[in-house]
Amino acid sequence: MEFTWLDDFLALAETGHFSRAAERRNLTQPAFSRRIQALEDWVGAPLFHRDARPVALTEAGERFRPAAEEALGALARGRTEAREAGGAAAATLRFAATHALSLTFLPAWLHTLEAEVPLGPVRLMADSMEACERILLAGQAHFLLCHHHDRAPSRLDPVECPFRALGTDVLIPVCAPGPGGAPRFPAVPVGSTPAPHLAYGPESGMGRILAAAALPAALEPVFTSRVATVLVTAALDGRGLAWLPLSLAREHLEARRLVRAGDTSWDVPMEIRIHRAPHVSPAAAAFWARIGGTAQPPA
Repeated sequence: MEFTWLDDFLALAETGHFSRAAERRNLTQPAFSRRIQALEDWVGAPLFHRDARPVALTEAGERFRPAAEEALGALARGRTEAREAGGAAAATLRFAATHALSLTFLPAWLHTLEAEVPLGPVRLMADSMEACERILLAGQAHFLLCHHHDRAPSRLDPVECPFRALGTDVLIPVCAPGPGGAPRFPAVPVGSTPAPHLAYGPESGMGRILAAAALPAALEPVFTSRVATVLVTAALDGRGLAWLPLSLAREHLEARRLVRAGDTSWDVPMEIRIHRAPHVSPAAAAFWARIGGTAQPPA
């Protein structure tokens, strides 16, 4: 059995699609399918219902998933601890961050902290919320920077992965301007003709937040991405209406390249949080103690 098969297994369990999982693992779909079959042969039982859409775990797969996550997490932690014991990574602070915050909030926040005391080496891994959660729980990052909404689901236990609130942000409906500068695709309530919607994929934290907010909007998804910056480009191209974080959309709103597609009743407030991994290096523990009680405004 190869450990890479466990990463393949978790990618398919999370995406529910062979094509998406193969793309995430940088494999062709036939090669990816062969590796999943090889893992099932090793386990001795089918792990997925292939006739389901999306692909679903069998009972055997459900039982195997925690073991796969635990094995990969233990291996990552062991490698990290070995490197830190040898001095290779002892001083490096490793951050996982969602794409939007890695562009807007994180650089300015770190710059503010470094103005007081140098941080030393920093490594950033930017990805979707789902991937960032996996990175943190596997011990590959010390910290996770993300948006949060109280009603949105999370894989992070606040006891196991404690957090600090760093600021606030808000999802607002925006689109390209139409004639006279009015919104080309205004947000409309359920029962109206649906507006073309630029949606977040299921891996996205902001997709979770929008779903939890349950806005009473009439929407017809026409384009989907897990990355907010891709939705910015689609909105600028006039493809539809998107809920974007104000921290990411502000520049385009000020330049009138984008306009509000609805008043503030359509807004979804969010908190910006930093989570700490269950086990961190002494350098990361010192950083966590340093930021205790601090709060920064959104970028």
